[in-house]
Amino acid sequence: MNEGCEIYFAGVGILIFELILIAVIVVGLWKLFIKAGKPGWAALIPIYNTCIVIDMAGKPIWWVILLFIPGVGLVVSILMAIGLAKNFGRGAGTAVGLIFLPLIFILILAFGRAEYKVVEA
Repeated sequence: MNEGCEIYFAGVGILIFELILIAVIVVGLWKLFIKAGKPGWAALIPIYNTCIVIDMAGKPIWWVILLFIPGVGLVVSILMAIGLAKNFGRGAGTAVGLIFLPLIFILILAFGRAEYKVVEA
């Protein structure tokens, strides 16, 4: 084969991997939202699903604006992860996992035994 075909097939492979990754993320968020009593279809709508996660973390919805500010967005994301772990009855380990390996820990929360209960601060 020539170089053009190899590049094409590599691109197709990457595209398939990305589509599978997106599907896993959507399924995990869908299940997580249902577990928290939110509409599962919200996992399909980009900014709206972030608003749902912010609400599930027990933070004000206007924090979505803060996510767009460099530096501040990172801090807000960490606070959201902590709030989400707390509201699912999990501790600091899950919060750290949500910060560094969100895909895996969202699946753990979604398909595990964790139950959603809003914890008042």
